[in-house]
Amino acid sequence: QVQLVESGGGLVQAGASLRLSCAASGRTFSSYYMGWFRQAPGKEREFVGSIAWSSGSTYYASSVKGRFTISRDSAKNTGYLQLNSLKPEDTAVYYCAGGRGWTTQYVYWGQGTQVTVSS
Repeated sequence: QVQLVESGGGLVQAGASLRLSCAASGRTFSSYYMGWFRQAPGKEREFVGSIAWSSGSTYYASSVKGRFTISRDSAKNTGYLQLNSLKPEDTAVYYCAGGRGWTTQYVYWGQGTQVTVSS
């Protein structure tokens, strides 16, 4: 089993930055992908991006590419989602997840952290 705990959400103005963290515990994460997803009110959950834990390679949704950056600190077993140039439409609950694929096959989920961007 893997437990994931997100932190770092908050209320910011448009154009600001935030860094979300996702601390993993339990089984070693080295063979997994860590994905980031978000869900806005009334909308379906949306893939944001992911990182292959062992190599550090990343993959992003086109809607956030260039503004968001995913990284990880293997020693701390923690992943990060850096959110830059935030827009009101980025407002959502952000989730990290652990799984076996770039965009699918996620089986472990964190509790989510709220990001609210005011205009």
